[in-house]
Amino acid sequence: MLIFSATAQTGADTIHYKKVYYFGGTGLSFPLGKTNKVLSPKLFTGSLGLDISLKNPKYYLQPTLYTMSFGYDQQFEDSQYNRVLKNARATMYALSLAGGMRRQMQRLNSYAYFGPAGILNVEPRAQDMANEKVVELDYKYSISPGLKVGIGSDYKFKGFFLGMEVGYLRNFRNMQDMPVHVLSIMVGLKSDITKISDKVVDVISGS
Repeated sequence: MLIFSATAQTGADTIHYKKVYYFGGTGLSFPLGKTNKVLSPKLFTGSLGLDISLKNPKYYLQPTLYTMSFGYDQQFEDSQYNRVLKNARATMYALSLAGGMRRQMQRLNSYAYFGPAGILNVEPRAQDMANEKVVELDYKYSISPGLKVGIGSDYKFKGFFLGMEVGYLRNFRNMQDMPVHVLSIMVGLKSDITKISDKVVDVISGS
């Protein structure tokens, strides 16, 4: 990930000690195994979330919203529709509530996280309105539990960190009777919002 810092930082844990970061990432997601029969890589995958250091900055919380877009090939007829879609587009919105740990080695940081996720699935469908010479697109929505795991590393340059993350998402709802396993590769931007979060806490607490 790409991390911007406003001040010079030294010491073993000053990078993350009592810090809150906001981050946004972008990349690609790759369906694995039988998932390839239904889903295919498509631009883009994006993430928005927070990196919240705990009392021991070695550990952190990472609530994150992922948006994953895929090519979609419908495998079976749907009784509510009269056409089978190919080369369409599907989307998964995954809210991950992960916890993780990291290690700082001078300018290099490595980290890993693990946690549950709630997923909104959006699958396309098509209805051929023959009398009107129109094909009407529709979307089926469903919610399912999931699991999000990831590892990554970043390196501190002067004023910012540069890095990359590899993540795995298991969606516990099948699509077209196929299990859903997704590998994502992302880079992104991460900003220190500690002062803003402190002000929000002060307002909420009335201090």
